[in-house]
Parts: sequence; C-alpha cells; structure tokens
Amino acid sequence: MSVLIVIPARYASSRFPGKPLVALKGPNGEVKTLIERSWDAAMAVEGVDRVVVATDDDRIRTTAERFGAEVVMTSEQCQNGTERCADVLKRIADRFDIIVNLQGDAPLTPPWFIEELIAGLREKPWAQVATPVLATDGAALNGFLEERAAGRVGGTTAVFDRNFCALYFSKEVIPFTPKNYAGDAETPVFHHVGVYAYRQNALNAYVRWPVGPLETNEGLEQLRFLENGEPILCVEVDARGQAFWEVNNPSDVARVESIIRGERSG
Repeated sequence: MSVLIVIPARYASSRFPGKPLVALKGPNGEVKTLIERSWDAAMAVEGVDRVVVATDDDRIRTTAERFGAEVVMTSEQCQNGTERCADVLKRIADRFDIIVNLQGDAPLTPPWFIEELIAGLREKPWAQVATPVLATDGAALNGFLEERAAGRVGGTTAVFDRNFCALYFSKEVIPFTPKNYAGDAETPVFHHVGVYAYRQNALNAYVRWPVGPLETNEGLEQLRFLENGEPILCVEVDARGQAFWEVNNPSDVARVESIIRGERSG
C-alpha cells in the first residue's frame, strides 16, 4: 500500500499565532523551526512514499522550501488538518492508499507511532480512519489535570471500546478517575496522539459532512467522523521511554525544547 504523509501547517492559531515558525533549540544550541522538526519526524518514518507540507501561508511555504520540504499550497477555507489533507489530494497527481496527517505541532512523534498506525489500517480492512493512543502513568495524568486546572489544554484524551473503536475524544481528562495515582502507576486514561491515518474514501466523505456540535464545542476535528457514524480505530502505541508532548500553547515550547535536548523524560 502506498503511503503519503501530509504535515498541515497554518499560521493563524487562536492559542498560538505563528506556531509553525517558532524556533526550538536542540542539542548543541541547534535551532530549527517547529515545522522543520515536524518534517524531520516525518522523514524518519519507514515505508513512506512521499511527504509534503500543506499550508496556505507564504511565510510557512518559504521556510519549508528553504530546508528542502515539498510544499502543497492549499485553500484558505480549510478549517482543520483533515480538510487540508483532503485538499492536498485534489492538487497532486499521485494517488495513495493511506494518507497520514502528522500535525505540524508534534515534532516529538516517534516514527514507530506512525509505522504502527499504518500497520493498523493494513491489518483491519474495515477501518477507514486510525489514530494512536498512549497509556498514561500517574505523572502524565497529573500533568493533564494541572493544565486543565490552570485553564490550559494539556492534551487530548480518548476512550474506546473492547475492539479499540473510539467512543469519544475530549480536551477534558476522561474517563473521570476518583483516586490519585503515584507518578509511575498505571492509570485508565489514554493520551490521544494527534496523528491520523485515513483511506481516501474517508477523506472524501469528511469534507462533505457539515461541522457538528461535538466538533464545534471540543474543537477536535476527529469528532466529525464519530458524529457521522464512521468508526475510528485506536491503535495503542508504546513510547518506549521516549517523552511525547505537543506544542499546544506558548508555555509548551520550553518543555519540548528540554525533551529534545534530553534533559528530561517528560
């Protein structure tokens, strides 16, 4: 099966304007933009046929082309990364069996997350959409709760059934847990990793559906699939000791930089 990775990137963001161009300092003081580090993450994935940055902003295009990325300019009307992935397919000649949406704010995404996501779609022909989920320990869960208490989104959580079909995704911490957990204790909460793999038919359907109340209220694009009865396969992945965090807010920059430099595990 042929695989395309799309890295959607937009300049306008209510929480963090200009986020793709923020500079992240790595080992030995090496500075790269967030979009370049996301590109590096995509290029580390095995079994991929093509990688493109999808944007409607000339500043992002110029920056991405400068470090050697292929850029596809997409419509300004795209409301989220999934719509931008669908728009890419209208603008390129090649057709792909699996399209991966690696959002441009997740440079710490390990390559095996995406490789296992692709494998999940290959192994389950009924699934049209798949996304990774990561079990949290007490430290991660407490971090989510602290972020929400401070009025920030620390990450998205997911709940799913026995067949690993998603039941719901939320920026709140779900499911509710009535007890406290030690830092290294297992918890029932799963962190949703903001990466998606789709078959082309799913993307074609997505852009025809109207935006529903759940997607609107949560601000989570994947809920449009659930609101229209399209199952989402949740693929449990293992961080293998590697810290994972997304750049959701300006305050996340220092945390991600410290992880890149290997100063802490999470």
